[in-house]
Amino acid sequence: MTTHILYLAHDLADAAIRRRVLTLKAGGATLTIAGFQRGESLLAEDPDVTTIELGRTADGRFAQRIGAVISARSKLKTLLTGVPKPDVIIARNLETLALAGSAASLFGGGIPIVYECLDIHRLLLDEGVKGRILRLAEWFYGRHAQLLITSSPAFVENYFKPRSALNLPVLLLENKVLELNPSSAPSPSAARPPAPGKPWRIGWFGALRCRKSLERLVEFARRMDGRVEIVLRGRPAYSEFSDFDAIVKAAPHIEFHGPYRNPEDLATIYDDVQFTWGIDFFEEGLNSEWLLPNRLYEGGLHGAVPIALSRTETGRFVQERGIGLTLKSADPDELVTLFETMDAARYATLFTRLASVERSQWVTGPAECRGLVGKLAGLGSGRSSRATSPVVSTVQS
Repeated sequence: MTTHILYLAHDLADAAIRRRVLTLKAGGATLTIAGFQRGESLLAEDPDVTTIELGRTADGRFAQRIGAVISARSKLKTLLTGVPKPDVIIARNLETLALAGSAASLFGGGIPIVYECLDIHRLLLDEGVKGRILRLAEWFYGRHAQLLITSSPAFVENYFKPRSALNLPVLLLENKVLELNPSSAPSPSAARPPAPGKPWRIGWFGALRCRKSLERLVEFARRMDGRVEIVLRGRPAYSEFSDFDAIVKAAPHIEFHGPYRNPEDLATIYDDVQFTWGIDFFEEGLNSEWLLPNRLYEGGLHGAVPIALSRTETGRFVQERGIGLTLKSADPDELVTLFETMDAARYATLFTRLASVERSQWVTGPAECRGLVGKLAGLGSGRSSRATSPVVSTVQS
């Protein structure tokens, strides 16, 4: 029997939403996606998915997003008319968790709700009135959920256990690369140092939302004077730097190539660089310290050596496996010192260590997709029970 999932998405233009949808489809589920629009939907051309727009939201405009959720809630019955009763509802982020209970009640209730939280918004960590209200809202709307999906164990240890009032079993789904045809995707077999006289290339790919990273990379590239180039790809968060385009255009040795398709374009774009920028100061000391970003797994799979901050969860991941470069501050001085001594021999050693990591560390394959959908289906069949405390588990193939 096919599992039908109603996926409530916070942003239909988010590549991570598309990847999750592809994962669930590969696992055998049928899907209805109801989501907010912030840009061009990446699911619009998928003939196998029914997509419903809940309204429009904007990055960095929290009050506007609350208004959009209230508006969607008032229209939910109309918006979901004709949708078959789902076996499971997944709510991505707090704003759609606020809709999940109402959506379930429209179908007569009894539908398992899964809360998917892959970032901890800084307002949830606020110690003042705003933070307390948001954590209360998270508990209120999530109190009947049966499962929490998150992407880093540090989110559980630093937020869900000590601060959140939710008490859910936890499924850890790391931000691995979706690989549905493994036989056609060989791992890189040889290091790719730059040709003599050519620069080292560092790729910063994905959600480009960190002004501090951009400023440091611009200054670093300027000081290296052509010995290092920075390659940017993805979606800039213009709410964080409205002058992004002007900064990049004026900066020497910086390239910006716009968005890309994940996973279709990953091999091509990572083959173009030797190193991956795995550093994020966007919510320094909070979410940025705890996340394990997509680019860590993408770069690892495709042989781009990660650069990380030693104090973060990403840095610990890199250090434990001995697979990259970890820095104390990643300021321009430290970066210049690092790359002034970088040579082909050191790079080859770093590449070899990275290439020796078991492929399963980086990828989600068809078996894992089926395992995920099977676990979700089990929530509604009595095969899974609600735990009494958060315990991290992973999907087994």
